[in-house]
Formats: sequence, C-alpha cells, structure tokens
Amino acid sequence: MVRTPLTPEERERGERLGRLLRAARGGRSMSEVAAAAGLSAETLRKIETGRAPTPAFFTVAALAGVLGLSLDEVAGSCSLLPA
Repeated sequence: MVRTPLTPEERERGERLGRLLRAARGGRSMSEVAAAAGLSAETLRKIETGRAPTPAFFTVAALAGVLGLSLDEVAGSCSLLPA
C-alpha cells in the first residue's frame, strides 16, 4: 500500500504535537515516559521530533495519560485553526 504524502498542514500538526509532548514531559526521561505509555523510546523520539507526524490515536491517548494531558488539551493544542 502506498501512503499519500502528508500535506504541509498535517506536518505542522505533527510538529505541534511533538512540541506539546516534549514540553509536558519536562525533566522526565524519554525512556521513562515511553515505557509508562507502552512505547519504545524511539517511537516517542519520532513523535516528538515530527518524524512520525500522524501517530495512532491510542498512542497519543497513552502518552496523554502518562503526561497528565487531557485529549481535549492535545486536540486544542494541535488544531490547525487559529487559537
């Protein structure tokens, strides 16, 4: 299956998600947060750096739970609409 290239807007949304997660992680290690969410540190690294701009819903939900973020907060922060 060939994936459709991401739009610039989708890439921007992924970068916003990465910034939000990185900020919420604070001083905690990437390995600690990833393990608590049931992910590899490399997966979290890719999401935080925007190299995985469209992670699965349950991945985002797991990270939000570990980081104390509501899904509404995540959606609002990653919206493409002006705040």
